Amino acid sequence: MAAAQVQRMSRLMAKTLRDDPADAETLSHKLLVRAGYVRRNAAGIWTWLPLGKKVLDNITTVVREEMDAIGAQEVLLPALLPKDAYEASGRWEEYGDLLFRLKDRKGGEYLLGPTHEEIFTQTVKDQCTSYKDLPVMLYQIQTKYRDEARPRSGVLRGREFQMKDSYSFDTTDEGLAESYALHRAAYQKIFARLGLDYRIVSAVSGAMGGSASEEFLAPAAAGEDTFVDCPACEYAANTEAVTFVAAPVDGSGHGPVEELDTPDTPTIETLAAHLGVPASATLKNLLVKVDGEIVAVGVPGDREVDLGKLGEHLAPAVVELVTAEDFADRPDLVRGYVGPQGLEKVRYIADPRVANGTAWVTGANKADTHARNVVCGRDFEVDDYLDVVVVEEGDPCPSCGAGLKLDRAIEIGHIFQLGRKYADTFQLDVLGKEGKPVRVTMGSYGIGVSRAVAALAEQSADDKGLCWPAEIAPADVHVVAAGKAVQTEAALDAAEQLRAAGLRVLVDDRAGVSPGVKFTDAELIGVPKILVAGRRVGEGVFELKDRRSGEREELPLADAIARLTA
Repeated sequence: MAAAQVQRMSRLMAKTLRDDPADAETLSHKLLVRAGYVRRNAAGIWTWLPLGKKVLDNITTVVREEMDAIGAQEVLLPALLPKDAYEASGRWEEYGDLLFRLKDRKGGEYLLGPTHEEIFTQTVKDQCTSYKDLPVMLYQIQTKYRDEARPRSGVLRGREFQMKDSYSFDTTDEGLAESYALHRAAYQKIFARLGLDYRIVSAVSGAMGGSASEEFLAPAAAGEDTFVDCPACEYAANTEAVTFVAAPVDGSGHGPVEELDTPDTPTIETLAAHLGVPASATLKNLLVKVDGEIVAVGVPGDREVDLGKLGEHLAPAVVELVTAEDFADRPDLVRGYVGPQGLEKVRYIADPRVANGTAWVTGANKADTHARNVVCGRDFEVDDYLDVVVVEEGDPCPSCGAGLKLDRAIEIGHIFQLGRKYADTFQLDVLGKEGKPVRVTMGSYGIGVSRAVAALAEQSADDKGLCWPAEIAPADVHVVAAGKAVQTEAALDAAEQLRAAGLRVLVDDRAGVSPGVKFTDAELIGVPKILVAGRRVGEGVFELKDRRSGEREELPLADAIARLTA
């Protein structure tokens, strides 16, 4: 936390606004702009004004203290990075349009770093040569860059953002597990100190690579992540990580395949209505291209394919929907009437709900024709089973079977056991105890520092404005001079006494501003305690108000200071 100081609002560069910005969609976006914490420069690019910078720095301090406490060492790597390392790892292509790419005057290709696994790996390769140099945990707090297609929600999803990324390097899988556990515990302490309500959920690694992965999510209506939690047990997961285990099915009682005349029924809805069957009895077959190869994905007709989930499963391959041109090149694939039986030269992926023994109504691979009693395992085979349906409220919990609940949240942290993916790429070895090279194993751990500001604003704000937790607030107490010169003089004197007592003080000494506007601004800015120099300052009495509860009391300044420093 910053040292005790007094900030006079008469000299503060912060202009509060009465109305919400026209382009603001989320509560944090509206309030951070209205309260003078941030200013928009361009889509996804923000200036942190003095109050906002204080909050950002306070979060950074908490993160730094807890990282130092587990023995991690702080470094600072460049944000401008050469192409070579990311080309070697494959992420120059995998990141696609998310990368900011540029060339120098000599034609050399560079990127603005979205994350730094490659560069940290190269740094450790250069600095650590023996098992005696490990384990080591390194971290940085730095600006990252991603060319988001739709930057929105203020600082919640920007193209430039502050992030803490750390990396562990161990010689054994057991060592990696210990480093991962240390980071997990540190994250719990960090988010507790920040005052965030959060959940730890199972996740997928995506473009980061690796195996074990968990997200730290802050439940909020503005959240862009959907997660599930079970009301009957402790299971929680990102929807992309939810698994489904199909119960065994006896398919011996199903009759032979029967073709049905079904004109003008290219969709599940029209087919179900035509046959008078529930959509759940039909098999939907979505055609996609995976690195250019046509693949069919089968799911029950009443469920949707989660393309993001499918992409995560198949990464780093590129997944895209087939086009009319693709159908023209494959006349054996009849649009709207594709079935898995008899498919040739097409890989068939299915959700686990399409289990052996299940029977379906599905396309007959002929125009205006479907087939009934198409049994998985008898009439067609599944090449790969992947959980690819959009998770719905009430789906069975993979742990206990109870119905799952869906909630929205903001991702504030993510931890990965990367394993040897990047060590293999860059041949990161150290000399082991036996005198032979040992391949290093890695972990990667991120916290969205600027995103945490928005998450806190979303969770703690009320109908009057921001309401910061004490350790994160831009000041400990907001002193308001309510009225004439005598109140202003008393407020400034109180501010100095509060500073001398070790408190950070914001004092509203603005001339020509009505008490009503000052009170409204104090609630909008959200410092946890408000001390008012009002009509009784001549008696030495001030009003102390708690911003969150609204409770207030009148008391002498000495008692107020004692209360605030207790």
